[in-house]
Amino acid sequence: MAKKEVKTTKVTKKKSVNRVTDHGKIFVTSTFNNTIVTVTNDKGETLTWSSAGHKGYKGTRKSTPYAAQVAVEDAVKRVVGLGLKTADIFIKGPGSGRDSSLRAIKAAGLGIASIADITPVPHNGPRARKKRRV
Repeated sequence: MAKKEVKTTKVTKKKSVNRVTDHGKIFVTSTFNNTIVTVTNDKGETLTWSSAGHKGYKGTRKSTPYAAQVAVEDAVKRVVGLGLKTADIFIKGPGSGRDSSLRAIKAAGLGIASIADITPVPHNGPRARKKRRV
């Protein structure tokens, strides 16, 4: 009996390249524990991201304004090098990195087109506790 040779072909998936335009969007999520920054193009495709934990901060130091500033500088410098010039900024959350992240974007040389606060606010909130009977 002769052995049959089986040919296997490897199918490689083509990696999509995100196009960097002049204008983009920056999403800053600032929680009480961390600050996460995502930079996207006009279509919403992620170009780069960074966070305070990604930059090496651990524990309570992640929630500081300086850690947020370092994370934003890292993400914005990478994208400015790719050719982004202006951006709309969307800030979400109650954390301490909100203001310092805006200053870091301005200092990195990126133009700010608009700033919007997209923190979710409940219209009515959760159901109240039952009334106390004495």
